[in-house]
Amino acid sequence: MNIKSKIYKNTLYVVMCGELDENSATHVKNELDLIFSQGQFNQIIIDLSELEFMDSTGIGVLIGRYKKMKLKHIPIFICNPSRHAEKIFKISGLYNIMPKIV
Repeated sequence: MNIKSKIYKNTLYVVMCGELDENSATHVKNELDLIFSQGQFNQIIIDLSELEFMDSTGIGVLIGRYKKMKLKHIPIFICNPSRHAEKIFKISGLYNIMPKIV
């Protein structure tokens, strides 16, 4: 799993590339926590266009990050979900807490 990030106009953009599953969950969690703790931004957009696979462990990682950012009043949005990610977000209801944007 590779994670790229940048801050532009008070928005943190994060691109997740690869597989978000039990094998990568700890790395992704730690990496996202580090990225989220640095810089000044008022919203987060996570681009999932390069996410090849995600399982329930990945859902847990994203929900955990959502909860941390909610405490800081920083919303998280999802964009460009892969087909696989789109299906998981719809079935799990994750779009209710991390809305999809175009």
